[in-house]
Amino acid sequence: MLIFKICDQTEWADAIIAGEYRGSSDDRHDGFIHLSTAQQVQETADKHFADRTDLILIAFHSDDFADTLRWEASRGGQLFPHVYGILAVANARWTKPLPLGPSGHVIPKLDEA
Repeated sequence: MLIFKICDQTEWADAIIAGEYRGSSDDRHDGFIHLSTAQQVQETADKHFADRTDLILIAFHSDDFADTLRWEASRGGQLFPHVYGILAVANARWTKPLPLGPSGHVIPKLDEA
């Protein structure tokens, strides 16, 4: 299944150069990289990135994380994907802009393409 990271465009550009993404400052503070399922992306964007205009959405396949992916309870007891490791840039299935519209972030089509 696809899982998603909302990321600052500059941080992702740096990750492309490095070949890996080690997480945002919040991720590093928490000890894991926060991701979301397709059903969780909008709420995550609204809650944690409300007024940000410099974001992209990055899709990964859950199978690419082997032992580093854990599903852990968070908001309202929902299970969220957390990666205890890095995100290899080469494993990104796609990146799409995450524009801010008048009613919040406009989530792109969340498919395999």
